[in-house]
Amino acid sequence: MLDLFGTDLRQEGVGLPTAQPLEFQIDLILGAAPVARAPYRLAPSEMKELLEQLQELSDKGFIRPSSSPWGAPVLFVKKKDGS
Repeated sequence: MLDLFGTDLRQEGVGLPTAQPLEFQIDLILGAAPVARAPYRLAPSEMKELLEQLQELSDKGFIRPSSSPWGAPVLFVKKKDGS
């Protein structure tokens, strides 16, 4: 990702690269139930930031709504500078 986008993935005007063929598959175990974890509680400021980031990524076409039974909670990690 860094080779494609540089160090800042949030640059304005940056879109997805041209689709390239990629051989990839995830082998699922037959009969295994999907794993979905409950979301972690977020502070109001974290929820605001999450919604802003999701909207920005959606606007740029990086993500789209999903109805997958698989899911994992969001986890915020502070940068080295504490932000």
